[in-house]
Amino acid sequence: MSAVPSSDVDLRLPLLSPAEEPARKPEKGPDVQKLTIDDMLQEHCGEFGTWQLRHFVLTCLAWALEAFHTMVMIFADREPEFRCLGPGCDEMAKSVCGFEPGSWVWVGGAGSSTVAQWGLVCGEKYKVGLVQAVFFAGCMIGAGTFGHLSDSMLGRKGSLTVVCLLNAVFGCLTALAPGYWTYLLLRLLTGFSTGGVGLCAFVLATEPVGSSKRGVAGMSTFYFFSTGIAMLSGIAYIFPSWRELYIASSIPSILFLVIVLPFISESPRWYLVRGRINEAMTLMRTIAKSNGKHLPDGVVLALDEDVNESYVNEQSDKQGFAAKEAITGSVIDVIRSPVTRIRLVLAVAINFMCSVVYYGLSLNVVNLDTNLYLNVVLNAVAEMPAFTITAVLLDKFGRKPLTIGTLWFSSFFCFAGCLMGGAGIWKVVRMICGILGIFGMAGTYNLLFIYTAELFPTVVRNVALGCATQSAQMGAILAPFIVVMGGALPFAVFASCGFVGGLLAFYLPETLNRPLYDTITGMKQGEGGLSGV
Repeated sequence: MSAVPSSDVDLRLPLLSPAEEPARKPEKGPDVQKLTIDDMLQEHCGEFGTWQLRHFVLTCLAWALEAFHTMVMIFADREPEFRCLGPGCDEMAKSVCGFEPGSWVWVGGAGSSTVAQWGLVCGEKYKVGLVQAVFFAGCMIGAGTFGHLSDSMLGRKGSLTVVCLLNAVFGCLTALAPGYWTYLLLRLLTGFSTGGVGLCAFVLATEPVGSSKRGVAGMSTFYFFSTGIAMLSGIAYIFPSWRELYIASSIPSILFLVIVLPFISESPRWYLVRGRINEAMTLMRTIAKSNGKHLPDGVVLALDEDVNESYVNEQSDKQGFAAKEAITGSVIDVIRSPVTRIRLVLAVAINFMCSVVYYGLSLNVVNLDTNLYLNVVLNAVAEMPAFTITAVLLDKFGRKPLTIGTLWFSSFFCFAGCLMGGAGIWKVVRMICGILGIFGMAGTYNLLFIYTAELFPTVVRNVALGCATQSAQMGAILAPFIVVMGGALPFAVFASCGFVGGLLAFYLPETLNRPLYDTITGMKQGEGGLSGV
């Protein structure tokens, strides 16, 4: 076949159908730069502007709700005062055990507390401790459950919604408990939902904050918990009946769900690891706009493991940024990686020991023979200076030195307390040692939340926090049994826990000014793939 003259081809080209027209190489669109969330916050959106402040305060209100549901047992399960009616009763006695039936009555009536309602005194007194242990056992289960759910399908906001709803329901049902064993079951269920409140609120509040501001923000969350304890004391004073108190302390959870939660956003980091890049980018633009900044069109969010590929073609998705496959993680993934496995073991052990000391010393300080409501308020307020000092020193000295320092500070005064006698002036000195011990441990307890969160990537952050929280709940269960020993032995145990906890912290890496990694792979790349760091 003879070749067609080029002039004839030129004449026929306009008559060819579009399908037959020779394909042209598409022009390359402008390049889009990949940035991690930390880099985007620092360079374009603002690390802690108006949007983060509003979101932080609204989210941290949930900490006050956790304080309500956790500390309500101090007032609801208290042993009220009694009044003698006749012979067979001693007004000077500290217990009603051995009194003649009908010779005394509870001040405030049988409905003043569960102890008065069901006679949880003398041989039945162990049931009060059992309720406390069961509640913290529920917290332990709930922390692990909602730690996983908040990292996977429910997300941070979804998990916070569920736990607050369950808290409101179980709290109100507790007020209707017809007997002790129903009450015990409902406290277990309340503990299950309460165990997820703090960790979900903490992660949701701090993940949108830039790396240079995250430490102080994370440390500030505990002010809301301590404020909640102080507020609960006022609520308990207004509602002396334990049934009324449970309803009054549960209503704020309902108000939070209706009034506050609609104005809280999901974490952009969770969107990113779930492959929902459009939602993540929309939220980052909102943050930038609210903070008076502008997010350029030439940047796009990416996981830290993908940032090495610095540029992508904007034409890859005509409808926006292409959705990626969701990345999920579990505690199995944490254990498989040498980097995160060692961190998890250390974090669990340190949180356990810290909790034993914190709750143990709290019981020693609160159980003074003075006004219960005032004691609870003073105990809550006394912790706040520790939060302030650790927050100020956090970015100056770093997480690791401060963790070691506060643990050993508490250990020193606990050890001093165990050397003091139990009479005269030495009894006062021992009390002061206990207060200084809880002062140091309150700072540690606060610090461990932000430190643990920074030790693990987004994809397993809540799972790891859940494990650490579970270990802390185990410590809370054990603490009352140590206190029961009495004398100098509890202080010796608390001193040992603080000292060993400080030693273990030496093996943790410093996370000051380090990024919040998205994936385990990204963490390995960022940390150089070294085991144990």
